[in-house]
Amino acid sequence: MALVADDTTRLWTLVAKEFWRKARRRLRAGPIYRWRYSGRTPERVLIAPPDLRLADPQIAHEIYYGRFPLSGHLIETGGLSPFQLDVAHIGWVRSLHGFRWLRHMRAAGTDLAAANARALVSDWIVQHGNRITGAAWDPGTTAKRIIAWQQHSSVVLQGAEFPFYRAFLKSLAVQIRYLRSMAREMPDGKDRLRARVALAFAALSLPAPASALRSATRNLGEELDRQILPDGGHISRNPLTVLEILADLLPLRQTYANQAETPPAGLIGAIDRMLPALRFFRHHDGSLARFNGMGATIQDRIAAILRHDDTVGAPLLHAPYSGYERLSMGDVTVIADTGVPPPIDVSNSAHAGCLSFELSSGRQHYIVNAGVDTYGAAEFRPLARATAAHSTATLNDTSSARFALSMRVGGLPGSPLLGGPRKVSSERLDDGSRQGFVARHDGYAQRFGILHERELVLSANGNVLTGRDRFLQAGSSATRGDGRDAVAVRFHIHPDANLFRDEHDRLVLAAEGGDIWVFISPQVQPEVEESIFFAGIAGPRRSRQIVLHFQATSLAEVHWQFVRTGPTGFTTRN
Repeated sequence: MALVADDTTRLWTLVAKEFWRKARRRLRAGPIYRWRYSGRTPERVLIAPPDLRLADPQIAHEIYYGRFPLSGHLIETGGLSPFQLDVAHIGWVRSLHGFRWLRHMRAAGTDLAAANARALVSDWIVQHGNRITGAAWDPGTTAKRIIAWQQHSSVVLQGAEFPFYRAFLKSLAVQIRYLRSMAREMPDGKDRLRARVALAFAALSLPAPASALRSATRNLGEELDRQILPDGGHISRNPLTVLEILADLLPLRQTYANQAETPPAGLIGAIDRMLPALRFFRHHDGSLARFNGMGATIQDRIAAILRHDDTVGAPLLHAPYSGYERLSMGDVTVIADTGVPPPIDVSNSAHAGCLSFELSSGRQHYIVNAGVDTYGAAEFRPLARATAAHSTATLNDTSSARFALSMRVGGLPGSPLLGGPRKVSSERLDDGSRQGFVARHDGYAQRFGILHERELVLSANGNVLTGRDRFLQAGSSATRGDGRDAVAVRFHIHPDANLFRDEHDRLVLAAEGGDIWVFISPQVQPEVEESIFFAGIAGPRRSRQIVLHFQATSLAEVHWQFVRTGPTGFTTRN
């Protein structure tokens, strides 16, 4: 009960912080405070920073005809300005006001695209530039817009007349001053870090006193040191966040160099740690493992980032601060979650997937986590975040952590993760003939008096993944025998992999052009059940899962294997 009370205290502390932030934001957007955002208008843009995000000239064409495909949602404006529309899809609205879509106009490289970009920026200034309110002025969205306007100022200002040039710079200056006043009180996480990145870009790209650049550089370095872990992961434990932050940090490093300014040591150190961390989460096909908010991967995005990785060595196998393990032998990769949940402030995307793993062979995925539908319906998120949506063990159909699902009352965005494992231990088992680890978590100890321990070992040639799941007595309490020790060990199958039984009644996984893997579980008869793969590029897909059902009091330890067979039918054993 003490742990539940502690979670409740942290939750209501978070709610109180959010109320305070919103009150401060309303105050700073009001007429009494707004005068502070006025000041000298910059005379020019000194430099347009690069943008590493993928661009598609076809999207510029769609936007010209009033079709805005943003955040997986298409809105047709019908001849109106998009900034006049009342759209319910909040992801689309934030993307619209974030202006990252300007990169498509830049990629088009035509006078028509430049004129359209200029017209849309002008529409925004008229509709929202003088009213600091609503989604358009959300600090996180404002940070994205400041970066985008600077990165694509060349296309926006191409052929511009002086009145627009002046209005653009004046609006940009107001947004920068507003963000500077809000940055310190923004919620913890990537948006606050991006705000510091935006302010550093501004100090480099626009005429500014040396003191402004020193302050922006110092604040950025401090935020990076706090949010980027020693192994290169982010405090949210979300692999996607590493990718998104690098897409901002790498152009910023280049902008410091182009302006002959010294970047903060924290920026250089963060990039040097984060590039190997990004490669740590990558399977052989280029996609990122689906943990803690990761959905579908656009491989070209990752390739564009990793071109800047000079190490080009084998990925690390152990990320102790982020809480992950990697096994890699030949073309077989296993990535596992062996960490405690992130701090509650940054847990809106966190999953209850402790000790879950993914298995890929070559460019084909076999065992996966369900992932998230990045742009899909919000009601699917709790399902995707639950322990049962991960390739790990659940007890009594209960997740190893809880989610605050009714936070509309508290005004808190998202659904923070509550409870969950307080202690997760992990020990490597590597030697010359294998890679492996054994890890244990206490996420079920309070409710059911049971600890879950998992051992995974990958043979030297990558042909055999051996697993062992143990369910141990937690402390002095006895494992319960009152029906509250029902275990389900789940292995979610990627929808592109076929699952069938062979002539020996063994479950076999096969993929077109890929390997064949046989699942062996001598102690428990495996069952096949329906599943959902949320992380498909086109949205959720039906899939299947292998499940081992048993009682922990009857079977405290279960062994299983995935054995890879060759195309000619031979089987390689340990």
